[in-house]
Amino acid sequence: MRPTVPPGPKTADDVVGDRSHVPAPEPAADQPPGPGRAALLAAALTVVVLCAADAVARSYPFGPRTRNVNDLGNQYVPFHAHLWDLLHGQGSGGLLVNWQSGFGTSFLPDLGTYLTSPFALLVAVFPRGEIVLAVYVITVLKIACAGAAMAWLLLRLRPGRWWAAGLLGASYALCGWTVATASYNLMWLDGLIALPLLCLVGEWILSGRRPLAGVLVVTAVWVANFYTAYMATLAAVLVFLLRLWLAGLPRRRGLTAVGRAVLTFALGMGLAAPVVMVVYFGSAHASEGRFTQFAPVGTQDLLARLLPTTYSFGSPALFVGTTALLLALALPFHRAAPRRVRAGWTLLVVVVTLSMQWGPTHLLWHAFAEPQGSSYRQTFVVCALLVVAAWHTLSYGPLDRRALGAAAALLALIAVVASGSQLVRPFAWPVFLTAAAGALLGLVLLGRERPVLRMAPAALAAVLLVGAQLGEATATDAVATRMRFGHMDDYAPWGDRQQQQADAVAKADGWPRYRTDPGREQTVGNDPLEVGGEGAQYYSSHTSAVLSSTLTALGGGWTSGGRSLQSLDNAVTDAIFSVGARVHSPPDPHQNWWPQDGSGVTVTREVVPPLVTVRPSAAGPAFGPSPYRNQELLLGSRVYTVPRLTIRNSAGRQPDRSTDQRQGVRVGAKATITAQCPTGSEVYLWAPHFSGTARLTGTSAHGLTGRFRADWRPLTKIAAMARLGTVPASGRLTIELSANRLGVVPDQAVGCLDTGRLHTAVRQLTATGATEVTVSGSGGTIRAELPAGSRGVAVVAAPRIAGWRCAAGGGSAVRAGEYHGLIAVPLAKGASSVTCTFHPPGLRLGTAVGAGSLVSLVALGVLGAVRRRRETGRSKVT
Repeated sequence: MRPTVPPGPKTADDVVGDRSHVPAPEPAADQPPGPGRAALLAAALTVVVLCAADAVARSYPFGPRTRNVNDLGNQYVPFHAHLWDLLHGQGSGGLLVNWQSGFGTSFLPDLGTYLTSPFALLVAVFPRGEIVLAVYVITVLKIACAGAAMAWLLLRLRPGRWWAAGLLGASYALCGWTVATASYNLMWLDGLIALPLLCLVGEWILSGRRPLAGVLVVTAVWVANFYTAYMATLAAVLVFLLRLWLAGLPRRRGLTAVGRAVLTFALGMGLAAPVVMVVYFGSAHASEGRFTQFAPVGTQDLLARLLPTTYSFGSPALFVGTTALLLALALPFHRAAPRRVRAGWTLLVVVVTLSMQWGPTHLLWHAFAEPQGSSYRQTFVVCALLVVAAWHTLSYGPLDRRALGAAAALLALIAVVASGSQLVRPFAWPVFLTAAAGALLGLVLLGRERPVLRMAPAALAAVLLVGAQLGEATATDAVATRMRFGHMDDYAPWGDRQQQQADAVAKADGWPRYRTDPGREQTVGNDPLEVGGEGAQYYSSHTSAVLSSTLTALGGGWTSGGRSLQSLDNAVTDAIFSVGARVHSPPDPHQNWWPQDGSGVTVTREVVPPLVTVRPSAAGPAFGPSPYRNQELLLGSRVYTVPRLTIRNSAGRQPDRSTDQRQGVRVGAKATITAQCPTGSEVYLWAPHFSGTARLTGTSAHGLTGRFRADWRPLTKIAAMARLGTVPASGRLTIELSANRLGVVPDQAVGCLDTGRLHTAVRQLTATGATEVTVSGSGGTIRAELPAGSRGVAVVAAPRIAGWRCAAGGGSAVRAGEYHGLIAVPLAKGASSVTCTFHPPGLRLGTAVGAGSLVSLVALGVLGAVRRRRETGRSKVT
């Protein structure tokens, strides 16, 4: 006889065909321990695999390869460094405004998007220079907790072997989506934890228990990361409806359960509204970026991602381990499981998988916004459903030959079809075949009673199944880690370069009298958050449209479709934005983009106007196509000469004009630009769609080299304006271009700056500008003392993002005006001070919704307590 599964509490699956209509109860208190052990096993297996894979891949902290790939290095590590600064009372700005980035940005949307997970607070216990290690520890802990949560859920859905639940919990935590996509997008890992927790809330709702805990869990997961919590909520709703259908409850009781579910999730999401609303409105005012059009992947690639050690950026990583996949495939054929259970879970897995491949449902999973980057961020939902289906197969007892044979045949068919995909590389087959053999043998042993090799069959099966899981998961994670280096940019961790920059910034700091820009030669997209200072650099999903468009009009550069803004090393913009100190560093040697010049970190200082200046009138004409003229509009003075250009290619001929949306002439390989400008003026080159180097010939170049890095795809990555030197005594300048790909040079590419006129403009703005500027500790209020009787318009050198309200003198605060993208305050009657206060859009609405949800929750709790007391009193009387 085959061993039977130990009896457990009656669940929704067990009442199929049973008309007692009892909803799934909580397991009895005297039930043998299992969930705790399973959770610990899942967490332990997960940590072992993650660390072993990084050791195999020689990735930090177990090898020399940096982990800082893509947005992990550009965004998430710097934001955690900024959180460290805030927790230790350092940095410029506070919770409301981050004055370090983008010349002043709203911080609450970034906080809610990247840093509201409770795990993020762990950075406070690490040294400032070990933020990368802190982020790694947080990543491992999140993935381990996801495995533990899934293992706990499985034993609440169905009783079964605790070690098997732990194994499948680890399968979920180490799924392909985790190791290939989410391990370097650590905010998404909160969704990996959220899904099993929300499904557990559904079980509490079905059993009518823990209503308060259910609401608080929903709140916690939506606060941690609302983006993946949204996906997890959709998945939990589908699971809840399936469980409700399997329970076979009468209509009235079923509707009551649905009502409890709606109320629980509504209250939980309502309590999270102060965070969610701020993030939503932050996204609404953000730069649109440049998004890719969704296209479903082919069947071969889709099935290939079920196998171990496959990797690609643009396809869903469905790997959950061969054991879990075999069990999920066997469910339709496992006769020990009720028919409705087999049909329901199998259909749910198939439907959700297909929903990833259809445009409308693809958008539904992504909250109706086409994602920038990976198109299959909801893949963890399918992985979870595969694991839950696998658990239902195993929990109803060992597989018979029919079910196991059918599953093995389907697995072989998947492998045959997937073999036509280029994603299945030669090294995948040894890993897959070994894991498949171990999984099949282990599942066969589970159905035996007699000892094998003097071991209990279940013990030997556990060893085989765990070993197969450890091996293939480690290999898959290691392959994903190694292959990311070939597909994505990577960035250096904290080292001597960043420490020298941080020391230079700290020594030159004068905020808020003036800004200190950490420099044009950036290490990551959020350098100010890592090394300090107050610059234009900023990379976030919430980079405001007004900031992006303003800096672009002034000649700034950006990547990531306009969401990663770069520093602009320009004397005029430094005067406009009150950049009084600027750090200059050599190119980052980790990138190896340009030859190293051997120079160290230096600081230049300039006398600049204060952060708040007074202009005689409101803004004039709108920005035009020339960044030099746009800078003059903001400065209020004519300081540039924009000469006629003569451009010749290496053959001495005039290049052809661009035929796409980039205006100008096409330049490839070598080319020269010649022009006539006033002697001694500074030469700037603006070539946003050029990639390569530019040098001013002659000694007046002072050894400067303009480095431009535009992408070959229009409007994906543009280069910033660069200073090349001074115009020689002859007044004739020649610029040599060396392109590394075909690019475009605009007709008004060269601007010659008259530094004398600039200094005159600076003196005038300083004389009429603020005599003192203060910024509140939260960063949300800026106050400027002006010369008595000031008239015209006070202009704050900060982007006019939504949420600013200003008052002149003792007047009432009104919505801030705009001066070519900057904050403007009319001074019609004359005023001696200006005060501007920032109110994050959505915060008041979110707070109101949260307060209403809290009042409703308290009221429902009181009513419930009163009702229970009355029922207790009636029972005593009876």
